[in-house]
Amino acid sequence: MPLQSLDSLNALPAATWDALLPEPQPFVRHAFLSALEDSGSVGGHSGWQPSHRLWCDESGQVQAALPAYLKQHSYGEYVFDHAWADACRRAGIAYYPKLLGAVPFSPVAGARLLGAAQAAEQLLDALSIALEDEGLSSLHVNFTSPACDQVLAGRDGWLQRLGCQFHWHNRGYRDFQDFLDALSSRKRKQMRKEREQVAGQGIEFDWRQGHELSEADWDFVYHCYANTYHVRGQAPYLTRAFFSLLAERMPEAIRLVLARQHGRAVAMAFCLVGGDTLYGRYWGCLAEFDRLHFETCFYQGMALAIDAGYARFDAGAQGEHKLIRGFEPVITHSWHRLCHPGLRAAVADFLEQERPGVRAYAEEARGYLPFR
Repeated sequence: MPLQSLDSLNALPAATWDALLPEPQPFVRHAFLSALEDSGSVGGHSGWQPSHRLWCDESGQVQAALPAYLKQHSYGEYVFDHAWADACRRAGIAYYPKLLGAVPFSPVAGARLLGAAQAAEQLLDALSIALEDEGLSSLHVNFTSPACDQVLAGRDGWLQRLGCQFHWHNRGYRDFQDFLDALSSRKRKQMRKEREQVAGQGIEFDWRQGHELSEADWDFVYHCYANTYHVRGQAPYLTRAFFSLLAERMPEAIRLVLARQHGRAVAMAFCLVGGDTLYGRYWGCLAEFDRLHFETCFYQGMALAIDAGYARFDAGAQGEHKLIRGFEPVITHSWHRLCHPGLRAAVADFLEQERPGVRAYAEEARGYLPFR
């Protein structure tokens, strides 16, 4: 059969999978996705069962792929459909399992339909037809690229959902001061004050790449990362082994900033790079320091993007507090195919009302940007 399912990415050579990627984005690379599987961050009892879909030619050669997971819940997706699942529960409709085309725990827009365009379209159409036969309620494709949007927008039965994130754009700044000069006087003073408050606590910063980090460093990184969940009474999504595997398989993509107070590491921010973009992913600290979060997660990344010539800094999914620091609203897209006709009609009506609100929110948010 041309449409195949893969429950372990290790069954496919990394070179075969990576040859399908249309852009140098780290999150859909074989190294990243296989590290999630091999570390136990997905699979097992996580509710994320790998079920990647492949489209093969007559000789069995892979022509297209969709990184996908069978889901028994809706956690870790960042496109929130809990209300849809709850409505199904009340109506006696099974919402789980569902199939999700996405990167686990990573609300980062990018390619989801991988490979040659025609083959990717054939994969999508065949999978859409096969959903009910597989006992699945739905197929969701989250945080899509413009190329994916174009394919999905032209197909019947797919519902579009919009979201809003905040990204920082490098306008060719010579240095951080050049960026500050583009801001209004009041916002410029506020940022300077925040940075001075951090420096006044004796905190300095040290950027490192993946190959420069030891297992002891990764122990510290994981301690900080896990602590951000523990303080909210939650279990972290990622395991400790994930970080070591990622450092082994794609060290060139890793950027880590360590915050040190009088030489002792007290906080960190973990980033990945791909193409012209810096992606801020995880952060954590061992104690509370005034304004340290803003400096570590935002200003340090912005300064690195300027120094390295990255065009964009995607620092994560949420946070209106990013606006006054120069992060601009960006519309994100996800697509949903729901098998039950009643559910599909209800969700279609909801999304028809939600989309104008998201666009209006993004437009209104622009009024809070700090630029002159």
